[in-house]
Amino acid sequence: MRRGVFIYFFILFFVLSLIGGSVFTTYNQFVAEGPLTERKEVVIPKGKGLKQVAALLHEEGVIASPSIFVLGTRASGNAEKLKAGEYSFPRGASAKMVMNILIGGNTVVRRLVVPEGLTSAQIVALMDGMRGLEGEVKHIPRNGTLLPDTYHYTYGDTKESMIRRMQNAMRRALEELWPTRAEGLPFRDVKEAVVMASIVEKETSLDRERAHIASVFINRLEQNIRLQSDPTVIYAVTNGRLDLNRSLTYADLRYQHPYNTYVIYGLPDGPISNPGYKSLQAVLHPMETKDIYFVADGTGGHVFAETYKEHQWNVKNWRRIRKGLKPLSRSVAQQKQPVAVKSASQKQSEPLVSTISSTTSKQDKSSKKTGDSSSKIPDVPKEKPVFSSP
Repeated sequence: MRRGVFIYFFILFFVLSLIGGSVFTTYNQFVAEGPLTERKEVVIPKGKGLKQVAALLHEEGVIASPSIFVLGTRASGNAEKLKAGEYSFPRGASAKMVMNILIGGNTVVRRLVVPEGLTSAQIVALMDGMRGLEGEVKHIPRNGTLLPDTYHYTYGDTKESMIRRMQNAMRRALEELWPTRAEGLPFRDVKEAVVMASIVEKETSLDRERAHIASVFINRLEQNIRLQSDPTVIYAVTNGRLDLNRSLTYADLRYQHPYNTYVIYGLPDGPISNPGYKSLQAVLHPMETKDIYFVADGTGGHVFAETYKEHQWNVKNWRRIRKGLKPLSRSVAQQKQPVAVKSASQKQSEPLVSTISSTTSKQDKSSKKTGDSSSKIPDVPKEKPVFSSP
């Protein structure tokens, strides 16, 4: 009898020892360093069960054993708590750490950088190339309704949701800027201001030039002189694509189109791009000047002029620079000095420098303003300005 009891307890002890040893071994494997040799991003699709997730993680090289991951996750009571999404797993992450990352739901945050001056079609094309954005944009938004900025998103967000965010951002920017605009601007409504800002956006990439260029175009509007902006010609001859890969010709300047400001008076029918916040701000708080001309200065910026005679001198200088010749000198007394910025509140950012140097006209990331058509041709004012509805 005693012998039978001894054998029973011996067998029980042996089995428990095996189980305990197995549990101990399993736990050690669960918390041991994983196989990843560098950080890796993995997408966990929606609707996947624990075993499917474990198999995917093993296939991606994140965990060493799917069974250990399943056992450890179930034993800790987290089998139903794993969340879908895109995750970043650090080098050597243990199966337990991987489980905790999936439970926490701290997915990878991605960035969509929308440059200023793109058309809405170009922005949609940009999103089409972004990993993790899903769905399609059924209708291309109107130009001028999307605010260029940096937008964060996570895997599985839709392109339509990004469009709504850009539209809301533009609406908020205009609601902030329009009520504080300078007095006496020649805009009937905020839509016309956006049209002007879209042109300024394509004319320069330098922040310090925006308010000065805005001043030139506003002066032209007020004097009923055609705007003669090259980007509007490019928009017209490319049917809104802004992908002209050649210099403008005189035939282009005469092209009859409601967006060609070399042939129409006032503003184009609508925005030619999506302007950024700084261009909107510049148009609503332009520099106060009498300038009505500008041309590239050969250093990446522009030089401005009040009179056609002075402008001719600037154009002559620009043509010398293009030919590789030394620019003509001019005394400091002849250099133009811009005056204060128009402002309703008089609280502006840092003052603009007196001698402007900026980039050439900004058509898009791959196409810059070309040709001598940038020299604004003198125009004969009519008795009454003609404005187009944006």
